[in-house]
Amino acid sequence: MKVLIIGFGSIGKRHYEVLSQLSEVQNIDLVTKQNIEDKNCYINLEIIKNIEEYDYFVIASKTNKHFEQLNFLEKNVKDKLIFCEKPLFESKQDLEIKNNRLFIGYVLRFHPLLEKLKEFVKNEKIILLNAKCGQYLPSWRVDTDYRKCYSSKKEEGGGVLLDLSHEIDYVQWLCGQINELQSYQVKISDLEINSDDLTMLIGKTNQDIFINISIDYISKITHRKLLIETLEYTYELDFIENKLIKKDKTGFEEIFSSLNLKRNYMFEQMHLDIFNQQKNICTFKEALEVMQTISTIQEQNL
Repeated sequence: MKVLIIGFGSIGKRHYEVLSQLSEVQNIDLVTKQNIEDKNCYINLEIIKNIEEYDYFVIASKTNKHFEQLNFLEKNVKDKLIFCEKPLFESKQDLEIKNNRLFIGYVLRFHPLLEKLKEFVKNEKIILLNAKCGQYLPSWRVDTDYRKCYSSKKEEGGGVLLDLSHEIDYVQWLCGQINELQSYQVKISDLEINSDDLTMLIGKTNQDIFINISIDYISKITHRKLLIETLEYTYELDFIENKLIKKDKTGFEEIFSSLNLKRNYMFEQMHLDIFNQQKNICTFKEALEVMQTISTIQEQNL
């Protein structure tokens, strides 16, 4: 398999690291303005004459570049696999993908404990879900000034709503489309950014499940937790501690853990799923549903 990675920042480098270890991949070229030793590097997609020779395209560029790059690929290649980092766009866009198969990088779907939780609740009646994620933006990228990264810049598709849209994706993956919601999308901290640093929403899905989501750039205590109430059980998944608790009405408790989860495990499983079964990977249709929820929040907070 011949791969083209578009964008070679921190996430592009991570995809390169993962894909270069997979036996399915024989060659990786890059679209980047950087000059990477021993790699074929193109400044942009337009100058690649043999673009149809690639089997797998990985879009790892800034969010505000996704639409034009997807549009270009859809018009210039056919019957290819395309992976696009999340979120799909910075705001709702009109794009049809008919010539290729497109998948979106909501990598938390491949956390073994979230997969286990999805199996647990498959035949249960979920009545309430709470999802909460927060991390202090200056601590995200240790060697980078947070004020210069795209997360801090609204015009580049930054902001916590887009950055941490994992929560919206996995909530809808577990509970259905959020079709009623009230939200806040605000900048409330003293961070030197022009993007939102807090998004909160409460609502209900098309399966009549009440949901509550809070995501932020401001918490000095990093956390990512999911709490699900069903008629029979309470489930608490801590993504930082890699621990899942299942507790019933009598107080009986089971604890499941993935303590030795390797750094790139979920990314590896995500790409392998695209190559093979395409069982858990976020589809283009599902990513558009996430964008619909994001758009509703954006419109409520103009």
